[in-house]
Amino acid sequence: MADVIAAIQVMGTYKFYKLDFSGWSKRITGSESNADYWKTVFSEHPEFFRLNEEKDKVSLVWRRSHQRNFHVDRQEILTRDQIYSLPEQEKNTRISRTPLSNGDTATLVSTAIDLHSRAIESEKEKRWLLPSLVTILAVFLGAILQSWS
Repeated sequence: MADVIAAIQVMGTYKFYKLDFSGWSKRITGSESNADYWKTVFSEHPEFFRLNEEKDKVSLVWRRSHQRNFHVDRQEILTRDQIYSLPEQEKNTRISRTPLSNGDTATLVSTAIDLHSRAIESEKEKRWLLPSLVTILAVFLGAILQSWS
């Protein structure tokens, strides 16, 4: 849970919206060596994270909904005309999607916590149900065995 929250915070605010697994690992933990771990985290939580078509880069779903109009070096949103006037190389490498606001990030974190809490409650309900089912099954089997005697 803590790792999902950390990923949401970093991926929501980092200047580039999409990186490969080692890139996000470096940004989130300071080490590229955990790339496989982060690939698993991202894959297990498609409600927050999306892989690109090649399955080698990942981004935050909410951030993908933003337009690609954020200049990462200038730290500003550009108009369509400003983007068209940029050199092709700059358009392809320096324009990203707008970072999430603090409120957007807080909403995602709150959603993650809520989903996690619901999953825990669901597991508790399953654990409560199992002993009841075992008891009912034992009574049923006892009745069948008793009738055979």
